Amino acid sequence: MTISPLHDLSKLLEIDAEAEIDRIATELRGQLRRMRKRGLVLGLSGGIDSSVSLALAVRAVGARNVFCIFMPEDDSDPESLRLGRLVAEAFGVEATVEDIGPTLSAMGCYERRDAFIRELVPDYGVGWASKIVIANALEGEGYNISSLVVQDPHGQQTRLRMPPAVYLGIVAATNMKQRTRKQIEYFHADRLNFAVVGTPNRLEYDQGFFVKNGDGAADVKPIAHLYKTQVYALAAHLGIPEEIRRRPPTTDTYSLAQTQEEFYFSLSYDRMDLCLCGLNKGIAPEIVGQAVGLTAAQVERVWADIAAKRKATRYLHLGPQLVSKVEEISA
Repeated sequence: MTISPLHDLSKLLEIDAEAEIDRIATELRGQLRRMRKRGLVLGLSGGIDSSVSLALAVRAVGARNVFCIFMPEDDSDPESLRLGRLVAEAFGVEATVEDIGPTLSAMGCYERRDAFIRELVPDYGVGWASKIVIANALEGEGYNISSLVVQDPHGQQTRLRMPPAVYLGIVAATNMKQRTRKQIEYFHADRLNFAVVGTPNRLEYDQGFFVKNGDGAADVKPIAHLYKTQVYALAAHLGIPEEIRRRPPTTDTYSLAQTQEEFYFSLSYDRMDLCLCGLNKGIAPEIVGQAVGLTAAQVERVWADIAAKRKATRYLHLGPQLVSKVEEISA
Protein backbone atom coordinates (compact mmCIF):
# COMPACT_ATOMS: atom_id res chain seq x y z
CA MET A 1 0.00 0.00 0.00
CA THR A 2 1.39 3.40 -1.00
CA ILE A 3 1.13 6.08 1.69
CA SER A 4 3.29 9.17 1.56
CA PRO A 5 1.98 12.03 3.74
CA LEU A 6 2.60 11.27 7.40
CA HIS A 7 -0.91 12.19 8.46
CA ASP A 8 -2.41 9.61 6.12
CA LEU A 9 -1.28 6.76 8.36
CA SER A 10 -3.23 8.21 11.28
CA LYS A 11 -6.21 8.63 8.99
CA LEU A 12 -6.38 4.85 8.67
CA LEU A 13 -7.48 4.80 12.31
CA GLU A 14 -10.12 7.50 11.96
CA ILE A 15 -13.62 6.24 12.60
CA ASP A 16 -17.23 7.43 12.24
CA ALA A 17 -17.94 7.15 15.95
CA GLU A 18 -21.74 7.35 15.84
CA ALA A 19 -22.05 4.87 12.99
CA GLU A 20 -19.69 2.44 14.73
CA ILE A 21 -21.55 2.77 18.04
CA ASP A 22 -24.85 2.01 16.30
CA ARG A 23 -23.30 -0.96 14.48
CA ILE A 24 -21.90 -2.44 17.70
CA ALA A 25 -25.15 -1.88 19.59
CA THR A 26 -27.15 -3.57 16.83
CA GLU A 27 -24.79 -6.54 16.79
CA LEU A 28 -24.92 -6.86 20.59
CA ARG A 29 -28.71 -7.01 20.50
CA GLY A 30 -28.59 -9.71 17.85
CA GLN A 31 -26.03 -11.71 19.82
CA LEU A 32 -28.22 -11.58 22.92
CA ARG A 33 -31.23 -12.80 20.98
CA ARG A 34 -29.26 -15.73 19.62
CA MET A 35 -28.01 -16.61 23.11
CA ARG A 36 -31.45 -16.04 24.64
CA LYS A 37 -30.04 -13.69 27.27
CA ARG A 38 -31.80 -10.66 28.74
CA GLY A 39 -28.90 -8.29 29.31
CA LEU A 40 -25.17 -7.79 29.87
CA VAL A 41 -22.76 -8.14 32.82
CA LEU A 42 -19.23 -6.79 32.96
CA GLY A 43 -16.44 -6.11 35.39
CA LEU A 44 -15.73 -2.40 35.60
CA SER A 45 -12.14 -1.38 36.33
CA GLY A 46 -12.24 2.38 35.85
CA GLY A 47 -10.16 2.02 32.69
CA ILE A 48 -11.06 3.19 29.21
CA ASP A 49 -11.85 -0.22 27.70
CA SER A 50 -14.33 -1.39 30.33
CA SER A 51 -15.87 2.09 30.48
CA VAL A 52 -16.50 2.17 26.73
CA SER A 53 -17.79 -1.41 26.83
CA LEU A 54 -20.24 -0.37 29.56
CA ALA A 55 -21.44 2.61 27.55
CA LEU A 56 -21.90 0.43 24.45
CA ALA A 57 -23.87 -2.11 26.50
CA VAL A 58 -26.16 0.67 27.74
CA ARG A 59 -26.62 1.94 24.19
CA ALA A 60 -27.50 -1.60 23.08
CA VAL A 61 -29.96 -2.72 25.77
CA GLY A 62 -30.54 0.20 28.15
CA ALA A 63 -29.16 0.83 31.62
CA ARG A 64 -31.79 -1.39 33.29
CA ASN A 65 -30.43 -4.41 31.45
CA VAL A 66 -26.77 -3.85 32.31
CA PHE A 67 -25.10 -4.91 35.57
CA CYS A 68 -21.51 -4.10 36.48
CA ILE A 69 -19.18 -5.36 39.18
CA PHE A 70 -16.22 -3.72 40.90
CA MET A 71 -13.74 -6.38 42.03
CA PRO A 72 -10.86 -4.85 44.02
CA GLU A 73 -8.24 -6.96 45.78
CA ASP A 74 -5.29 -6.35 48.09
CA ASP A 75 -3.03 -4.89 45.36
CA SER A 76 -5.67 -2.72 43.64
CA ASP A 77 -5.26 1.02 43.28
CA PRO A 78 -8.15 2.71 45.18
CA GLU A 79 -8.49 5.05 42.22
CA SER A 80 -9.79 2.17 40.11
CA LEU A 81 -12.82 1.71 42.34
CA ARG A 82 -13.50 5.43 42.52
CA LEU A 83 -13.33 5.85 38.75
CA GLY A 84 -15.38 2.72 38.16
CA ARG A 85 -18.13 4.11 40.36
CA LEU A 86 -17.88 7.41 38.50
CA VAL A 87 -18.63 5.82 35.12
CA ALA A 88 -21.36 3.54 36.50
CA GLU A 89 -23.12 6.55 38.01
CA ALA A 90 -22.68 8.53 34.79
CA PHE A 91 -24.59 5.87 32.85
CA GLY A 92 -27.11 4.99 35.58
CA VAL A 93 -26.12 1.33 35.79
CA GLU A 94 -26.69 -0.88 38.82
CA ALA A 95 -23.39 -2.00 40.33
CA THR A 96 -21.99 -3.99 43.22
CA VAL A 97 -18.61 -4.32 44.93
CA GLU A 98 -17.12 -7.80 45.29
CA ASP A 99 -13.84 -7.64 47.23
CA ILE A 100 -11.93 -10.68 45.96
CA GLY A 101 -8.96 -10.16 48.29
CA PRO A 102 -10.15 -12.66 50.94
CA THR A 103 -10.88 -15.26 48.26
CA LEU A 104 -7.43 -14.83 46.75
CA SER A 105 -5.84 -15.09 50.19
CA ALA A 106 -7.76 -18.29 50.92
CA MET A 107 -6.54 -19.80 47.63
CA GLY A 108 -2.96 -18.81 48.40
CA CYS A 109 -2.60 -16.32 45.54
CA TYR A 110 -0.43 -13.84 47.44
CA GLU A 111 1.43 -16.52 49.42
CA ARG A 112 2.29 -18.47 46.26
CA ARG A 113 3.44 -15.32 44.44
CA ASP A 114 5.60 -14.18 47.36
CA ALA A 115 7.20 -17.61 47.70
CA PHE A 116 8.48 -17.37 44.11
CA ILE A 117 9.69 -13.81 44.68
CA ARG A 118 11.59 -14.95 47.79
CA GLU A 119 13.60 -17.32 45.62
CA LEU A 120 15.32 -14.14 44.40
CA VAL A 121 14.70 -11.81 47.36
CA PRO A 122 14.65 -13.82 50.59
CA ASP A 123 13.60 -10.80 52.70
CA TYR A 124 10.49 -10.09 50.60
CA GLY A 125 7.41 -9.84 52.81
CA VAL A 126 5.21 -7.35 54.62
CA GLY A 127 5.87 -3.77 53.51
CA TRP A 128 7.44 -4.80 50.22
CA ALA A 129 5.92 -4.32 46.77
CA SER A 130 6.68 -5.68 43.32
CA LYS A 131 5.89 -5.75 39.61
CA ILE A 132 7.10 -7.41 36.42
CA VAL A 133 8.52 -5.28 33.58
CA ILE A 134 9.87 -6.10 30.12
CA ALA A 135 12.93 -4.92 28.25
CA ASN A 136 11.92 -2.64 25.39
CA ALA A 137 11.85 -4.39 22.02
CA LEU A 138 13.65 -1.38 20.49
CA GLU A 139 16.74 -2.02 22.58
CA GLY A 140 17.74 -5.26 20.90
CA GLU A 141 16.81 -8.21 18.79
CA GLY A 142 14.70 -11.22 19.72
CA TYR A 143 12.26 -11.79 22.53
CA ASN A 144 11.66 -9.27 25.29
CA ILE A 145 13.14 -10.33 28.63
CA SER A 146 10.99 -9.88 31.72
CA SER A 147 12.48 -8.62 34.98
CA LEU A 148 11.21 -8.43 38.53
CA VAL A 149 11.17 -5.03 40.25
CA VAL A 150 10.91 -5.10 44.04
CA GLN A 151 10.59 -2.18 46.43
CA ASP A 152 11.61 -2.55 50.06
CA PRO A 153 9.79 -0.87 52.98
CA HIS A 154 12.17 2.13 52.70
CA GLY A 155 11.23 2.77 49.06
CA GLN A 156 14.43 1.38 47.55
CA GLN A 157 13.79 -0.40 44.24
CA THR A 158 15.83 -3.24 42.77
CA ARG A 159 15.49 -4.84 39.34
CA LEU A 160 16.39 -8.50 38.90
CA ARG A 161 16.44 -10.97 36.02
CA MET A 162 14.14 -13.93 36.65
CA PRO A 163 14.77 -17.59 35.88
CA PRO A 164 11.88 -19.01 33.83
CA ALA A 165 10.47 -20.97 36.78
CA VAL A 166 10.22 -17.82 38.93
CA TYR A 167 8.62 -15.80 36.14
CA LEU A 168 6.08 -18.52 35.37
CA GLY A 169 5.29 -19.01 39.05
CA ILE A 170 4.63 -15.31 39.68
CA VAL A 171 2.46 -15.04 36.58
CA ALA A 172 0.57 -18.24 37.44
CA ALA A 173 -0.26 -16.92 40.91
CA THR A 174 -1.21 -13.49 39.57
CA ASN A 175 -3.50 -15.01 36.94
CA MET A 176 -5.67 -16.26 39.79
CA LYS A 177 -6.92 -12.68 40.09
CA GLN A 178 -8.39 -12.55 36.57
CA ARG A 179 -9.88 -16.03 36.84
CA THR A 180 -11.51 -15.23 40.18
CA ARG A 181 -13.03 -12.07 38.75
CA LYS A 182 -14.45 -14.01 35.84
CA GLN A 183 -16.03 -16.53 38.21
CA ILE A 184 -17.80 -13.65 39.97
CA GLU A 185 -18.98 -12.20 36.66
CA TYR A 186 -20.49 -15.51 35.60
CA PHE A 187 -22.22 -15.93 38.96
CA HIS A 188 -24.08 -12.67 38.40
CA ALA A 189 -24.64 -13.47 34.72
CA ASP A 190 -26.20 -16.81 35.60
CA ARG A 191 -28.51 -15.41 38.27
CA LEU A 192 -29.71 -12.63 35.95
CA ASN A 193 -29.72 -14.68 32.72
CA PHE A 194 -27.35 -12.09 31.25
CA ALA A 195 -24.33 -12.52 28.97
CA VAL A 196 -20.79 -11.62 30.06
CA VAL A 197 -18.97 -8.82 28.26
CA GLY A 198 -15.24 -9.10 27.57
CA THR A 199 -13.36 -5.83 27.18
CA PRO A 200 -10.13 -6.39 25.16
CA ASN A 201 -9.34 -3.90 22.43
CA ARG A 202 -7.73 -4.99 19.17
CA LEU A 203 -4.16 -4.53 20.36
CA GLU A 204 -4.78 -6.66 23.46
CA TYR A 205 -6.76 -9.27 21.52
CA ASP A 206 -4.16 -9.52 18.74
CA GLN A 207 -1.21 -9.70 21.12
CA GLY A 208 -2.71 -12.11 23.65
CA PHE A 209 -2.75 -9.59 26.47
CA PHE A 210 -5.32 -11.51 28.49
CA VAL A 211 -5.57 -14.53 30.76
CA LYS A 212 -7.11 -17.67 29.29
CA ASN A 213 -10.33 -18.50 31.16
CA GLY A 214 -9.81 -15.23 33.02
CA ASP A 215 -10.35 -11.83 31.40
CA GLY A 216 -10.14 -13.70 28.09
CA ALA A 217 -13.41 -15.52 28.85
CA ALA A 218 -16.61 -13.83 27.72
CA ASP A 219 -19.79 -14.31 25.73
CA VAL A 220 -19.34 -11.12 23.69
CA LYS A 221 -16.30 -8.93 22.98
CA PRO A 222 -17.68 -5.72 21.48
CA ILE A 223 -14.42 -3.75 21.04
CA ALA A 224 -11.96 -6.51 20.07
CA HIS A 225 -11.93 -5.21 16.49
CA LEU A 226 -11.09 -1.63 17.52
CA TYR A 227 -7.61 -0.20 17.92
CA LYS A 228 -7.22 1.52 21.28
CA THR A 229 -7.01 4.89 19.49
CA GLN A 230 -10.49 4.15 18.13
CA VAL A 231 -11.71 3.13 21.60
CA TYR A 232 -10.67 6.57 22.85
CA ALA A 233 -12.55 8.16 19.94
CA LEU A 234 -15.71 6.28 20.92
CA ALA A 235 -15.15 7.25 24.57
CA ALA A 236 -15.29 10.94 23.73
CA HIS A 237 -18.41 10.45 21.62
CA LEU A 238 -20.15 8.34 24.27
CA GLY A 239 -19.49 10.85 27.03
CA ILE A 240 -17.08 8.83 29.15
CA PRO A 241 -15.94 11.15 31.98
CA GLU A 242 -12.83 13.10 31.00
CA GLU A 243 -10.95 11.93 34.08
CA ILE A 244 -11.14 8.37 32.81
CA ARG A 245 -10.19 9.39 29.28
CA ARG A 246 -7.07 11.12 30.61
CA ARG A 247 -5.95 8.23 32.81
CA PRO A 248 -2.90 6.33 31.42
CA PRO A 249 -3.64 2.64 30.69
CA THR A 250 -2.52 0.48 33.62
CA THR A 251 -2.65 -3.20 34.52
CA ASP A 252 -3.68 -2.58 38.18
CA THR A 253 -2.52 -6.11 38.93
CA TYR A 254 0.75 -5.79 40.83
CA SER A 255 1.42 -3.98 44.12
CA LEU A 256 3.71 -1.45 42.41
CA ALA A 257 2.14 0.95 39.92
CA GLN A 258 2.60 -0.42 36.42
CA THR A 259 1.74 0.78 32.92
CA GLN A 260 0.75 -1.60 30.14
CA GLU A 261 3.74 -0.32 28.17
CA GLU A 262 6.32 -1.43 30.73
CA PHE A 263 4.54 -4.73 31.38
CA TYR A 264 3.76 -5.99 27.89
CA PHE A 265 3.88 -3.60 24.93
CA SER A 266 6.94 -2.05 23.31
CA LEU A 267 5.48 1.43 22.92
CA SER A 268 2.64 3.64 24.08
CA TYR A 269 -0.75 2.50 22.80
CA ASP A 270 -1.03 5.21 20.11
CA ARG A 271 2.33 4.30 18.58
CA MET A 272 1.63 0.58 18.93
CA ASP A 273 -1.68 1.09 17.12
CA LEU A 274 0.08 2.72 14.18
CA CYS A 275 2.75 0.01 14.07
CA LEU A 276 0.15 -2.76 14.19
CA CYS A 277 -2.04 -1.03 11.61
CA GLY A 278 0.96 -0.50 9.34
CA LEU A 279 1.88 -4.17 9.61
CA ASN A 280 -1.69 -5.30 8.97
CA LYS A 281 -2.03 -2.98 5.95
CA GLY A 282 1.35 -3.83 4.43
CA ILE A 283 2.74 -0.31 4.74
CA ALA A 284 6.48 0.16 4.35
CA PRO A 285 8.43 0.37 7.63
CA GLU A 286 9.99 3.67 6.53
CA ILE A 287 6.52 5.28 6.33
CA VAL A 288 5.42 3.80 9.64
CA GLY A 289 8.66 4.94 11.24
CA GLN A 290 8.18 8.52 10.11
CA ALA A 291 4.69 8.54 11.60
CA VAL A 292 5.72 7.16 15.01
CA GLY A 293 9.19 8.67 15.35
CA LEU A 294 11.20 5.48 14.80
CA THR A 295 13.71 4.29 12.25
CA ALA A 296 12.66 1.62 9.77
CA ALA A 297 14.89 -0.86 11.63
CA GLN A 298 13.15 -0.05 14.91
CA VAL A 299 9.73 -0.54 13.32
CA GLU A 300 10.84 -3.93 12.06
CA ARG A 301 11.91 -4.84 15.62
CA VAL A 302 8.46 -3.87 16.87
CA TRP A 303 6.91 -5.98 14.11
CA ALA A 304 9.15 -8.91 15.08
CA ASP A 305 7.92 -8.53 18.66
CA ILE A 306 4.30 -8.47 17.46
CA ALA A 307 4.90 -11.66 15.46
CA ALA A 308 6.58 -13.32 18.44
CA LYS A 309 3.69 -12.49 20.76
CA ARG A 310 1.15 -13.72 18.18
CA LYS A 311 2.99 -17.03 18.00
CA ALA A 312 3.51 -17.39 21.75
CA THR A 313 -0.11 -16.59 22.65
CA ARG A 314 -1.91 -18.36 19.81
CA TYR A 315 -3.15 -21.06 22.17
CA LEU A 316 -5.01 -18.41 24.22
CA HIS A 317 -7.49 -18.07 21.35
CA LEU A 318 -8.06 -21.82 21.03
CA GLY A 319 -11.03 -23.62 22.50
CA PRO A 320 -10.69 -27.11 24.00
CA GLN A 321 -8.99 -29.39 21.49
CA LEU A 322 -10.81 -32.60 20.51
CA VAL A 323 -9.30 -35.84 19.25
CA SER A 324 -12.16 -36.22 16.76
CA LYS A 325 -14.90 -33.92 15.60
CA VAL A 326 -18.14 -34.51 17.50
CA GLU A 327 -21.03 -34.43 15.06
CA GLU A 328 -24.26 -32.82 16.15
CA ILE A 329 -27.28 -35.12 16.35
CA SER A 330 -30.45 -33.72 14.84
CA ALA A 331 -33.46 -33.67 17.13
